[in-house]
Amino acid sequence: MSGHSKWSTIKRKKGAIDAKRGKIFTKIIKEITLAARLGGGDIEGNARLRQAVMAAKEENMPKDNIDRAIKKGTGGGEGAAAYEEITYEGYGPGGAAVIVDVMTDNKNRTVAEIRHIFSKHGGNLGENGCVSWMFAKKGSIVIDKKAIGEDELLELVLEAGAEDVRTEGSEFEVITEPAAFEEVKKAIDEKGIKHLSASISKIPSNTVNLDAGKAESMLKMMEKLEDNDDVQNVYSNFDIDEDVMEKLS
Repeated sequence: MSGHSKWSTIKRKKGAIDAKRGKIFTKIIKEITLAARLGGGDIEGNARLRQAVMAAKEENMPKDNIDRAIKKGTGGGEGAAAYEEITYEGYGPGGAAVIVDVMTDNKNRTVAEIRHIFSKHGGNLGENGCVSWMFAKKGSIVIDKKAIGEDELLELVLEAGAEDVRTEGSEFEVITEPAAFEEVKKAIDEKGIKHLSASISKIPSNTVNLDAGKAESMLKMMEKLEDNDDVQNVYSNFDIDEDVMEKLS
């Protein structure tokens, strides 16, 4: 298992998502606010806002929080910060590619913090474009294998417009083009199939396998990046063997 799907699985197993739900809410609210500011508050007419609201519902965010964030973005709320979107690229331990999407109201503070996290954990921040060419923006829907058979899932999602179904350990990962993501997710939901995660992600075209030492440093770096208040998403192409993961956990 590798990169984005590996990291998502690790977070779920560690319970990090529940433990940091307040921080996750803050990140999603920032995304909803900016999406509404840029494209208006009509969910049906604003694809970015629609996907942000979908992410909020995935995390069971109360409707009032969502509505307030939209109102703030469209100018009807107070304290709407002038967020700037920036993407940083670099390398983690062992040469794994890393992309960090941030939303900040203080670019100088954020870049200093991101650079410090990289260097402290054996990585280094690079120039724009140094690793982004390895990643493609795709829809990702992860489903436990116990929920549905592979053949049935393949038939369902390919008919709905999915691109591929990958097998990762005890999970299936449905890959879609961003434009087909909502339709494929809807088909899965209507069948009553529960998913473990569903999001638009940046998926790597190749992976870098890490030994135990590099893997431990990489996971610590990912945790620190995710924990930063300005970071919205972190993507990487690292791969860690299952026996190494067992030792680390």
